[in-house]
Amino acid sequence: MSRIDRRFAALKQAGRTGLIPFVTAGDPSPEHAVVLMHALVEAGADVIELGVPFSDPMADGPVIQHASERAIAKGVGLAQVLGWVSEFRQRDADTPIVLMGYLNPVEIHGYGRFAAEAKAAGVDGVLLVDCPLEESAVLQPLRDAGLQQILLAAPTTAPARMAQLCGAAEGFLYYVSFAGITGAGHLSTRDIAARVADIRSRAKTPVAVGFGVRDAQSAKEIASFADAVVIGSALVDRLSGAATAHEVATRAREFLHPIRTALDAH
Repeated sequence: MSRIDRRFAALKQAGRTGLIPFVTAGDPSPEHAVVLMHALVEAGADVIELGVPFSDPMADGPVIQHASERAIAKGVGLAQVLGWVSEFRQRDADTPIVLMGYLNPVEIHGYGRFAAEAKAAGVDGVLLVDCPLEESAVLQPLRDAGLQQILLAAPTTAPARMAQLCGAAEGFLYYVSFAGITGAGHLSTRDIAARVADIRSRAKTPVAVGFGVRDAQSAKEIASFADAVVIGSALVDRLSGAATAHEVATRAREFLHPIRTALDAH
């Protein structure tokens, strides 16, 4: 059983909803990347989604786009991200890490080389926005190394394709709560609850819901019908400009703590 599978099994047994914060690796400051990851766990994160900075983040809204730009400007690349995961693993052997990004950096790095280095660093899964199920054969070296591919589903996903995603999902299925970019629009939980219930009845993995989750109230509403809640843009925005390790960790804890409390009160 993978680290992601063990974590969701433990959440189910405890009757808890998972909390999956997204942060852009190296933002707000590369030197505090590992401090931030530990702070997220201390605040109640069950899985960390670590964004790999990319110059053309087509699925991301302005907040995460700017975070990627800031990280890239400071020289952050895939090698640094893997190094931070390895350093994080020195103190935390239990919290799953999912790298979220795009296919190009992995392709340039080399699929086999990336798979070996990511597994050795302690990465558990990858969510590659521009690698749909139909093209995921290129990720076979990652699967061979034991990395799980996290698949995306959306409100616009056709029934036949949704059936394919439900059958192929590993770790958890990420349901995008609305069609658009990260951090955009206003979340209407009534619009997605029925769809998520249908997906959960068919998927062989837990279902996490993200995009548009901004605070404790919206997270609590999502928790009423999802296995986990993903929150990214609002957290990245809150962390923006934090200059010291103490400030980074404090902002992360202060942002996530009420969300964790709301989920546990659900």
